[in-house]
Amino acid sequence: MNGVTGRMGYRQHLVRSLLALREQGGLPLRDGSRLWPEIVLVGRSEAKLREIAERHGLTDWTTDLEAALARPDVSIYFDAQVTSEREKAILQAIDAGKHIYTEKPIATTVGGAVALARAADAAGVRHGVVQDKLFLPGLRKLKRLVDGGFFGRILSVRGEFGYWVFEGDWQSAQRPSWNYRSADGGGIVVDMFPHWHYVLEQIFAPVRAVTALATTHIPRRWDEEGEAYEATADDAAYALFELDGGVIAQINSSWAVRVHRDELVEFQVDGTLGSAVAGLRGCRFQHRAATPKPVWNPDLPVTHSFREQWQEVPDNEEFDNGFKEQWEMFLRHVAEDAPYTWDLWAGARGTQLAELGLQSAREGRRIEIPELDR
Repeated sequence: MNGVTGRMGYRQHLVRSLLALREQGGLPLRDGSRLWPEIVLVGRSEAKLREIAERHGLTDWTTDLEAALARPDVSIYFDAQVTSEREKAILQAIDAGKHIYTEKPIATTVGGAVALARAADAAGVRHGVVQDKLFLPGLRKLKRLVDGGFFGRILSVRGEFGYWVFEGDWQSAQRPSWNYRSADGGGIVVDMFPHWHYVLEQIFAPVRAVTALATTHIPRRWDEEGEAYEATADDAAYALFELDGGVIAQINSSWAVRVHRDELVEFQVDGTLGSAVAGLRGCRFQHRAATPKPVWNPDLPVTHSFREQWQEVPDNEEFDNGFKEQWEMFLRHVAEDAPYTWDLWAGARGTQLAELGLQSAREGRRIEIPELDR
């Protein structure tokens, strides 16, 4: 596990996924045995690795990635590093014959992402990319509505994501400073468009064109040491995505917005037979037979609550941590050839959308998305 000293790598992948699997006695396999993940922590900071290892009773850690990849008892390489370091490390792991599981974006360019996917295919290793938002309870409920034909013909998807990330001067920032430096692989387009790609592709339809405007609303921020720096990466993006079947998706992403909605991300889906609004955990819907008939009249006050006219989609199942569920799927994929959909090619398509989104923003035009050449 490379990159567990970072927030996401530590909290979601180490603690809430692999350590949680160990706490439940390992992962049950079809033959009745249990897979027990032996964890090797890899990173650049010896002090941080030692502290994490001691906190959780782990003994196997190193700052030498090459030595870790040379070990015959290591079969899977996982990467949660900063984006700018990921491509080189994954290629090292592929060359060492390791199966690959990685956060996204998998590379800083679509050319690099395709090269990784081709290398993994040629090496015959299993490979997967984290697609965590597909496992959010709210989006799973939304997909249940889509698969059940609730919407009829889907017309549009509207997404709102983001929150105010403090500049770092009078209150510390909630995100690391590299996120706001383009040279370090930062930027909200590079970060979030790969997410929007798999959400749209897997729940609705493939994305065929993008029109985007990316901007840096906050040009000056303060880093972890309190030093001011120039924010060279975009912190907000406003995009239109054209999907197969005529579906139009509009998604706003911003780290410079104050939240006035129920959750940090929400998607509204409108169709001929009904609509739904999904967040991280909840999903509300309104059938066409229960749709009110508003009339625009600014001279009279609104006498009813539009929100109260929507119903909640029931849970109907218990939802585990989404990162843990996807780890279980990938481990079964490696151990017993269970199916796994989200490979490095899926990651490459996400990187492609981010790259073309930035091109659209630079050139001020609509960009069609070609099929990737394998």
